[in-house]
Formats: sequence, structure tokens, C-alpha cells
Amino acid sequence: MIHPVEGDILLTRAQAIAHGVAPMDPMNQGLAKALHEKYPAMHKDFHHWCHQKHPKPGEAWMWGGPDGIRIVNLLTQEGGYGHGARPGKASTTNVNHALRALRKMAGKEKFTAIALPRLATGVGGLEWDEVEPLIQSQLGDLEIPVFLYVTYKPGVQAEEPGL
Repeated sequence: MIHPVEGDILLTRAQAIAHGVAPMDPMNQGLAKALHEKYPAMHKDFHHWCHQKHPKPGEAWMWGGPDGIRIVNLLTQEGGYGHGARPGKASTTNVNHALRALRKMAGKEKFTAIALPRLATGVGGLEWDEVEPLIQSQLGDLEIPVFLYVTYKPGVQAEEPGL
């Protein structure tokens, strides 16, 4: 079940935080930057995985951190592997495929709850009215709470029903 919430996703009590990135993303903007700063090993491991696998947009990669937190990097944007390559824009096709991968991962890993932002609407450049129906379609019938952080309030812990 999807629960729209207001607050700071970094303060979530959900087991997994999912966010959108590009392959080889420098993670220097938005939520990706905040996660990079909080979990520098995640960024390093993500780049190692990208170098090894050369993933395509639409895939997902999970990193396990301290206290059981899981960060799921959803490859919603085009990316580049060249030196100084910058992340491209997101597409609804990539978002839909990445959300499908997240759904599959949630079942396999037995996530207890997922938190995600207004995916691909910041750096990714998509409109919320394009993305929200994809989230509803792919995650709306999961039997675990999905906390959709629709309004960012720095330093405020959201009310997350069931946690």
C-alpha cells in the first residue's frame, strides 16, 4: 500500500530507500548527493558495480548498509561512462522498468517497507503527473508499506503508518 508522506526521507524508518540515478552517476545533486554523503561506501560500490556490469537504464542495484538499511539505486536516467560524462534525463520507460525491478527485488529480499521520493522529477526532469501513475501501477498492490515522500521537509521525520 502506498502512503504519501511529508518529511525527510533520510529519517525514514523503512528498510529500503529507493532513488533514481544514472549509470556512473556522480551523485552530486539532490537526494543522491545526500545519500552519497551519508553512505560514501555506497557510492564507491555503485561505481565498482557499474564498471563491472555496464548496466542499462531501467535496471536496479541494491546496497546494504549499517543497521540493515538498503539503498536501491534505480537507473532511471541515461548515463555515460566517459570521463566527465554527466547524467542524462530520465524517461518514463526507464522509470517503469526500474520500478518493475524494484518490485521484484522487494519480494526476493523480503523488504518490510520502502521509501521513495518523487522519483525522476528533480535532476531526472520528468513531471510528477507522468511518474506517479507508474509508481501506483508497479508498487500500489505490494503488501508492504511504500512511503512516497511527496513533500520534502528537512529534518522532519514523516509519519509512516505501520512503522
